Amino acid sequence: MIYADVIVNITAHALDRPFQYRIPEALRDKLEVGSVVTVPFGNGNRPVTGYVIGLSDQPALEPERIKELSEAVLDASDEEKRLTGLAVWIRDRYGSTMLQALHTVLPVKRKVQAQEKKVLVLKLPEDAARQELELMRRKHLEARVRVLEALIEEQSLPWEIVTEKLHVTPAVLNAMAKKGCIRIERTRVYRKPPLPEALAHGAVSLNEQQQAIVDSICGRWEEDLCGRYLIQGVTGSGKTEVYMELIAHAVSRSEQAIVLIPEIALTYQTLMRFYHRFGDRVSVIHSRMSEGERFDQFERAKNGDIDVMIGPRSALFTPFPHLGIIVIDEEHEESYRSGQSPRYHAREVAFQRGRMENAKVVLGSATPSLEASWAGRRGELTIFKLNQRARAVSLPEVSIADLRTEPRDSTTTLLSRPLRERMEDCLGKGDQMMLFLNRRGYAGFVTCRSCGHVIKCPHCDVSLTLHASGRLACHYCGYETPMPDRCPECGSIYLRTFRAGTEQVEEEVTRLFPQARVLRMDRDTTTAKDAQLKILSAFASHEADILIGTQMIVKGHDFPDVTLVGILLADLSLNIPDYRAAERTFQLLTQAAGRAGRSSKSGCVLIQTYAPDHYAVQCAARQDYEEFYRQEMAFRSMALYPPAGSLVAIHCSCADRQHLETAAQYLRLFLEKILKRTGAAILGPADENVAKINDIWRMVLYLRSGSEELLREARRRLERYIEANEGFSSVEIQFDINQ
Repeated sequence: MIYADVIVNITAHALDRPFQYRIPEALRDKLEVGSVVTVPFGNGNRPVTGYVIGLSDQPALEPERIKELSEAVLDASDEEKRLTGLAVWIRDRYGSTMLQALHTVLPVKRKVQAQEKKVLVLKLPEDAARQELELMRRKHLEARVRVLEALIEEQSLPWEIVTEKLHVTPAVLNAMAKKGCIRIERTRVYRKPPLPEALAHGAVSLNEQQQAIVDSICGRWEEDLCGRYLIQGVTGSGKTEVYMELIAHAVSRSEQAIVLIPEIALTYQTLMRFYHRFGDRVSVIHSRMSEGERFDQFERAKNGDIDVMIGPRSALFTPFPHLGIIVIDEEHEESYRSGQSPRYHAREVAFQRGRMENAKVVLGSATPSLEASWAGRRGELTIFKLNQRARAVSLPEVSIADLRTEPRDSTTTLLSRPLRERMEDCLGKGDQMMLFLNRRGYAGFVTCRSCGHVIKCPHCDVSLTLHASGRLACHYCGYETPMPDRCPECGSIYLRTFRAGTEQVEEEVTRLFPQARVLRMDRDTTTAKDAQLKILSAFASHEADILIGTQMIVKGHDFPDVTLVGILLADLSLNIPDYRAAERTFQLLTQAAGRAGRSSKSGCVLIQTYAPDHYAVQCAARQDYEEFYRQEMAFRSMALYPPAGSLVAIHCSCADRQHLETAAQYLRLFLEKILKRTGAAILGPADENVAKINDIWRMVLYLRSGSEELLREARRRLERYIEANEGFSSVEIQFDINQ
């Protein structure tokens, strides 16, 4: 192989293609797919970093026109090379640019300044040091005198003590080191996330069902090199204990583990459990960490200093040298799907990385995604079930409150009479409760009762939300304005707020139960660093009786004294314009119900809804996954929605509305031409749910078919069409596969 196909590290769509370079003789046995190289680029042959994505013995053009690559970064780890190979797969699968895929799998590629611990050590013998000290005194070099006096006394001192306490500049210290008076010893120090106090490692005690799963997977570890498994367990069934036993088995084989979790709010609680088991061989990574902290965690993983990395989606690309297992907890969560190009799904990428590195992939959920269950029923992964809670406690009693039968009581708009009665009983027993509302802010929107006008953000096509401060805010771009006295459209004074936010719930609860201690947890109360941790810790320490919040309070948390969970407006998510609305509602209600009764105390869940007969609500109340799967898959199969069919969304955005509409229509015409007589459906173009964000207009087209390969080939041809036509240069186009 004497030619290398190289993607250059320049962010430009026109350059998102491989350039062929001749490999120097000295490097022909050293380069492989994934190697990092330096190449001469452009007319001036300026040196540019690139990534090898292919090797060949056939020139793409006349050999004399092919430039020779300059050098290879031979210290790139094998794991970095494998991750670069993974980026090639992501680009082909999801239709992003190659650089976007590379920046996803190598998220901290830019070298971050390493932290060092520096210590000053006296290099001269004591007699020579005292002679030097006298010389410095005669020359009135006071700073050097202070350093020598201290080092003659202590022999060594931390750099910070000398520079901050003795007030000596780095220039003076470097000059003394150069002269040979002192030696500066440097030690690499890693920035580490704060961890709990070290506790003794200890194995967990598994019940019969848990042990059977561990024995089955570990018993065929060698034979099933890249095995795929789904652990479907009711809430509280002890899936995490199974994960830890499987990871312990991997660690005993000198392999490493990645544990993906859906929310940063879960990170601390999950980290505590793993840290108690594996000690400081565990680390964590998430988006709120600094770039330096993230870089250091990847370096620790690469150097073999840790065995387990825990975190949300980005932790999947941890550069472990001997990856043995990837665990995706709560695998049904939408946060595992990237919202920006490449729009990958962590589950699919984990399967591919497991295949490339012979690593096991374990999915876990009480309410598995239909995609995971579909794959299991087709034999593409092995399903294990945990149908009883780990501590031999029963599932909570679930009842449904039909809000259509509630009296029109202006003083209690969000808490039904049955829920108020249960709250009173719970507080009387000294127990805790959680109230879940899938809304944010003080009110959904502000509308005029005279003309029907809804007050919207001038930059985004969404309604503004009223907060307790009296200001209207946009939750997409951050725009704020005071609440007006009159309708800006017709001048009417009759402005009405749709009051269904967490702040409104908090107000109503404190009015009805003034003796109760209340905490609220949503995006507005968790913007500060560690705010989520403080709220959860306070609730766990019984500093509050009631925790009110959005989705982040109902996912994975384990509070043994919570005996009541109230789900307010449970069917709100049924009305979103998404074919997954019923699935998301079922999952959310089941997860919320699972927060109650997780100890010896019996639990109670009340679901308030305007759609009590909907199968998603009924199945969630019974925790009947199989019946929900049967009904939902009947709908998906009829409509050819995933996983029964395939769906490709083509997201288009542009600052010029008219140009965007024209470009989208041309895309549709091209698709009609290439998909003629294939049976594929083309939907749109239409405005996105939010048609404008930050003055950028957004439209979407959908392709739907029973054949994934048909849509994949259509996407490839569409990419070539877009690349060949300059009219699309001002339109950003992204693809979303089976979104």
